[in-house]
Amino acid sequence: MRRSTPYLLLLPALVIVCAVVLVPLLFSLYSSFTPYQLTKPASLWRFIGWTNYARLVQDPDFWSAFVRTIVFLTVVLNLEMLFGLGLALLINQATHGQRVLRTVLMFPMMFSPILVGFQFKFMFNDNIGIVNFVLQHVFGMTQTVPWLVNEWLAFFSLAVAEIWNSTSVFAILLLAGLMSMPSDPIEAARVDGCNAWQAFRHVTLPYLMPFVWIAMTIRSLDVGRAFDIVKIMTNGGPGGRTELLWTLMARAGYVDGRMGLANAMGYISILVSIGFTVMLFRNLTAARRHME
Repeated sequence: MRRSTPYLLLLPALVIVCAVVLVPLLFSLYSSFTPYQLTKPASLWRFIGWTNYARLVQDPDFWSAFVRTIVFLTVVLNLEMLFGLGLALLINQATHGQRVLRTVLMFPMMFSPILVGFQFKFMFNDNIGIVNFVLQHVFGMTQTVPWLVNEWLAFFSLAVAEIWNSTSVFAILLLAGLMSMPSDPIEAARVDGCNAWQAFRHVTLPYLMPFVWIAMTIRSLDVGRAFDIVKIMTNGGPGGRTELLWTLMARAGYVDGRMGLANAMGYISILVSIGFTVMLFRNLTAARRHME
């Protein structure tokens, strides 16, 4: 009886996990092999094999969203890392008010992505946005900039919103790495004649790399399924030119009602996320091995 007690105590949690996670996951996996449409419930029971996946492979809209998601993920992750590293270095050098600065640094993380999407949508608005107001009244521009209408400007606007919302994740993790770093290696580098850049490049940065890869792993999973900010700011427009995998998936599933096809997109997106996670985890393992 004593041996079975832990399992009995865990049983309610396991049942809830199965009901909330495992059952929907298996259902969505099965439906990705069917022509399931929300308006035709009977289509759920017709098995069509890999047809949905083959259709996606031949769909140019899907590949456009796929490539756009990879580009968005790469740009946002690298810029968040650079800005987060800069903020962490600046805060680590502060001699007064460092606790207050760390608290302020966490503020963007407290905002819902939906709220951030609305905030930046109004900031980049053509007519009443503060960005165009500053450009016109401070820098003397005579025409408004179509931030959310032009393809590349809309992509830039989405990246700015995402970076503002989540750079603090990198900053906090890298600041934790800087605060845990022993001072002996830096002092030894200075004794050997290294300047500030050489000490950072050859001592500080290698020590921080495990923290960088941990932050990138966490953020890659979030950015890879970006939906809220894109949905609010551009809704995939103009003309689908800012459509990412998860917004295309939502459009296929809930607007067009093709839930089987949408679930097939979801599992392809999961495979992409797993690929990024494996790559980043290998880099993390290599960085840890370099520190030993």
